[in-house]
Amino acid sequence: MLLNSPPTPASNIAATLAANRLGVPAVVFFVISAAAPLTVVAGGATTGYAITGVPGIPVAYFATATILALFAVGYVAMSRRVVNAGAFYTYIANGLGRPAGVGGAMVALLAYNAMQIGLYGGFGAVTADFVNPRLGVDVAWWAYALAAWAAVAVLGVMRVDLNGRVLAVVLSAEIFIAVLFDVVMLAHPAPATGLSLATLSPAHLVAPGIGAALVTTLTGFVGFENTTVFAEETRDPKRTVARATYIAVAITGLLYGLSAWAMSVATGPDRIVAAATEDSTNLIFNLVQPHVGRFAVTVGQVLFISSLFAAVLSFHHTVARYTFALGREGVVPAWLGRTSRRSGAPAAGSLTQTVLALAVLVGYVVAEADPIKHLFFWVTVTGGLGVLILMASTSAAVVGFFIFQRRGETRWRWLVAPGLATGLLGLVLWATIDDFATLLGVEPSSPLRWIFPVAYAVAALIGIGWALLLRVLRPAVYEGIGLGARSVTARALAPLARSIPAGAEEMDRS
Repeated sequence: MLLNSPPTPASNIAATLAANRLGVPAVVFFVISAAAPLTVVAGGATTGYAITGVPGIPVAYFATATILALFAVGYVAMSRRVVNAGAFYTYIANGLGRPAGVGGAMVALLAYNAMQIGLYGGFGAVTADFVNPRLGVDVAWWAYALAAWAAVAVLGVMRVDLNGRVLAVVLSAEIFIAVLFDVVMLAHPAPATGLSLATLSPAHLVAPGIGAALVTTLTGFVGFENTTVFAEETRDPKRTVARATYIAVAITGLLYGLSAWAMSVATGPDRIVAAATEDSTNLIFNLVQPHVGRFAVTVGQVLFISSLFAAVLSFHHTVARYTFALGREGVVPAWLGRTSRRSGAPAAGSLTQTVLALAVLVGYVVAEADPIKHLFFWVTVTGGLGVLILMASTSAAVVGFFIFQRRGETRWRWLVAPGLATGLLGLVLWATIDDFATLLGVEPSSPLRWIFPVAYAVAALIGIGWALLLRVLRPAVYEGIGLGARSVTARALAPLARSIPAGAEEMDRS
């Protein structure tokens, strides 16, 4: 089938996502589950302390949340004008041009696939470490990862609201246990320092190493931006996306900052880096066990595993919807833009992502690579870099879009906030690339320092080149880029539009 071939009347039905199925709570559950709060609290915060050696991780979380709140102002304003499951891709196409949009789409597919597939390594390894000694078995990490893969494959083609209920239960339990552990740690501070606020001092934001700290903390927020991915499936896109985005930033920012601070209170601010280096992801569990007992800690560890699974499922939905958006517009093969008639889920995109994830997992197993270092850590950090690139590009696209269509928007929403976000995210992006060797745990001379960032440059160039080819070879498809459900209409009307004299077209626009 040609990419720009018009769909049949029957396929029109299958090219539409199921509408009116998600409210604000369901969208919040999806996006915060992608951020994996308990995974960030137990793993991200301690890793941040250990890798960067910066005790100011708590204030770095709050600073990152502030930057993302600025980003959300323009992002939400854009979501009121453009409702499309393509999210970043669509916004960049509408604000910076169609070639840049397709370049952003390739970056998004690479980044979110990296986040989703990398999490399988963490899930498999953590589950094996927890289950094997308790059951007296020796099951390989990849067996647990494949079990999660099979569950995601099934859930990925089911009704999106059912998935929302699954994530709601898991996420509610995660947040409850994280807050409980925070209260316990704050109630039992290190005797020598007491309830110290030292790690919350703004002075840490100008201390050496803060760039790497901001990069580490920003990775923990990846997923909140996916509120717009589910816009077409919400009951009221303009209100739902805005509320869900701000709620997601607020909840994750407060939870991460509070939890990182609570750990520093329990160990003492002068001991937190050493404790995190020594205990790694077990730090929070070791700190609370003397006060809550083994059962509560076991529940926390189980929820740590479920947090990883929830994140895998949420990112799977994101990748499937990006693929669907591109297929619907004819940028990639049109069959990828089809949904299940029974569930309304983007079945083709979901199954494609499932097959890709399996291929990568098999490759890692055959190569006998370490699931934590080489799959979970390296691949998810690389995915976070891609999302950071998309955020900075999207903030710039918001300004570009509203230069011509700012009616009804305040200067704060279309220029000041997104302009500040573009600059701040650009600085964090520069710091990320500069410190990427540190983040990967390799020598500065290692080619890995550049291989992963360069992969995004290559993906973006491929997307831009493909868009330019579409403009020449398939102009109807090119004109529909970034239009979402309206792209089908645009392709149908493109021959008619080309037959209208230029002067008549300008009179119509005026």
